[in-house]
Amino acid sequence: MLSGFNLPEIRMNVGKTLFAHVMEFVPWKTFGRIIERHKGDACVRTLGCADLFRIMAFSQLTWRESLRDIDVCLEANQAKLFHMGIAAPPARSTLADALNLRDWRIYHALALRMVAHARVLYAQDPSVLDLDASVYALDSTTIDLCLSLFDWAPFRFTKAGLKLHTLLDLRGAIPAFIHISDGKLHDVNVLDILLVEAGSFYIMDRGYLDFARLYAMH
Repeated sequence: MLSGFNLPEIRMNVGKTLFAHVMEFVPWKTFGRIIERHKGDACVRTLGCADLFRIMAFSQLTWRESLRDIDVCLEANQAKLFHMGIAAPPARSTLADALNLRDWRIYHALALRMVAHARVLYAQDPSVLDLDASVYALDSTTIDLCLSLFDWAPFRFTKAGLKLHTLLDLRGAIPAFIHISDGKLHDVNVLDILLVEAGSFYIMDRGYLDFARLYAMH
């Protein structure tokens, strides 16, 4: 008999997960058209492009560090996967194959679409330094890699590496341009492929000092 005892009320969460709310910001109809344009799901039986995106977004937000880490985390949260929009945890080999075979241009196009949407949302925010123009910061960072695993990205004699060149729109801290190169590409060479916006201000360090290129931008 439990009469006379004040038992705590037990509530079951039947609503959406936080991850599902975050995923609502993804333009899924646009994403579907991008996938169809690139025939991303042609001959795919399991783990289509949209499912792969959900899994990799979850992995990024939960700081997973390897395929094994992703697999273990998804298996541990099987009861929540349906509410997250993920049908079932894929086999590690299936996930590895999908990462190797899916067309990167699909996710590149989605990223550009979302960046464009974010810039519109921040368009009315006050400009940096009270300037009536866009202000961008240009810089690069080196991503160190293991030379034995990434021998296709030589950087120095003892290690591999990539360079991530980023142009940041300071109104909203939104990346407006990203270029990935090998670690040996000097920063100043990025000025040759940078699309310059007339009337804007560009902030960069002395690594981009090349008077001929800067004069061409001007």
